[in-house]
Amino acid sequence: MGQEMNEDWFAFQEKIKEHFVSLGADAETNVRISGVRTAHDIDILVRTRFLGEDLVWIVEAKHWKTKVTKAEVMTLRSIVDDVGADRGFIVSLVGFQSGAKEASRSTNVTLKTFEQLKAHTQKEVESEILKTYKDRLNIIEDRYWSHGKQSRIEYGLRHDFFPFPNKFTGQELLGTARAAIMLAESHIYPIDLQMHLTERKGEAFAQNFQQLVNWLNLNLNHMDHRLLDAEWNMHKNGDFNPTLGRTPLGEKHPSEMMAEAIFEKSQIMTNKRLKRDAQTR
Repeated sequence: MGQEMNEDWFAFQEKIKEHFVSLGADAETNVRISGVRTAHDIDILVRTRFLGEDLVWIVEAKHWKTKVTKAEVMTLRSIVDDVGADRGFIVSLVGFQSGAKEASRSTNVTLKTFEQLKAHTQKEVESEILKTYKDRLNIIEDRYWSHGKQSRIEYGLRHDFFPFPNKFTGQELLGTARAAIMLAESHIYPIDLQMHLTERKGEAFAQNFQQLVNWLNLNLNHMDHRLLDAEWNMHKNGDFNPTLGRTPLGEKHPSEMMAEAIFEKSQIMTNKRLKRDAQTR
């Protein structure tokens, strides 16, 4: 029985490790790590990098048939503090006693079942990825608006007046991309990515996060390419005269108002669909 329990715990530990590896982190099991006061045996040590910062997480795997106690939380808090880790996780098979939950509040120790851990860390990773796309959008948009309206029309970055459908207009692409990110942050899927453009990339809908990332890559690369071509031709023709400068922190980019309108409309449509689905059950 003891050997079976040990094998179950080992498989549980490996499953947790593989989850962190699947998110792009470095993870290893059964690690001895030195702290300020003493050395500690760690179930899973996770090293990862978010937004230029190196992070170290300590994970304890509790393949127990009973709920984790307050004492286990206090022990992990002490270890996290001693080794200078950024966060600690206790992953339990069946959950946690109320004292354990109380001891973890307002600390850097997180208590999760394995299913909760997967959902929690996936959201964190997706959030960090979306931040990088927002940063990229800000740079692209500042470049786009740095050129006057006439230059943008002449060099194919926007339509002239209102031909319909439009071949390409940067503002619609930027607004659609920003709205899609807002919807992904609220976990509202599927995301409608349709635009009134004859020149567009990718699918009309994103059913999940990976499909959205694929769409963002295709369309932001496309926007980058169009900007580069336009700016190169402006330079050749002596028309390259951008208004230099970045949008101040806290100030909205022009496409954000369009994105907010799309987001609100999508929320209304989603709520109507959910209500309709509930009535037909």
